[in-house]
Amino acid sequence: MTDTDALYDVRERTGEPVHASVDDVIALVFERAQEPRADHQDAHLDEAMAAIVDQYGAEIVRTVIRRILVEHYPFRTATVGLNMRNIDGVRIGTTAGWFLRELNAEQTS
Repeated sequence: MTDTDALYDVRERTGEPVHASVDDVIALVFERAQEPRADHQDAHLDEAMAAIVDQYGAEIVRTVIRRILVEHYPFRTATVGLNMRNIDGVRIGTTAGWFLRELNAEQTS
């Protein structure tokens, strides 16, 4: 990884208390997977996470999110050794990134 690689502004990486923690992101992913938002532009993310959590279980999804946001694994590589499809790592990473940005924006406004 070079100094110019993008990193996620998650508290565990930045040390900044104003940034959301990975546990905050995980909680939001599971909350929205359990109760997908209706008539929202990002409802498809909630529905995708609901299907992925049902298929793989909460612990595997939690591991993938931590690998991506904290350990800086590429989305597809974050699924290695977890017996899941690479495309689902992309879905989890995309959703976790969006939700992290949302949480950080809420905390700074």
